[in-house]
Amino acid sequence: MVSKQISIGIGIPMIVVGAILAVFLASMQPDLSDTIQFIGSLIGILGVLIFIAGLFARKVSKVIS
Repeated sequence: MVSKQISIGIGIPMIVVGAILAVFLASMQPDLSDTIQFIGSLIGILGVLIFIAGLFARKVSKVIS
């Protein structure tokens, strides 16, 4: 359950913010366009990685000692 919360709560918002930065904000600032696109793409890629990692994470049972 926690892995799905990580995917939905962190991964998807990072993808959305990265896309907004790369597409909309970069077009508003022509002198910093390359830097903003790079940062937006980096945030989006990290969001995709976190989303995928959250999908494949599994619950680990506690070891009783």
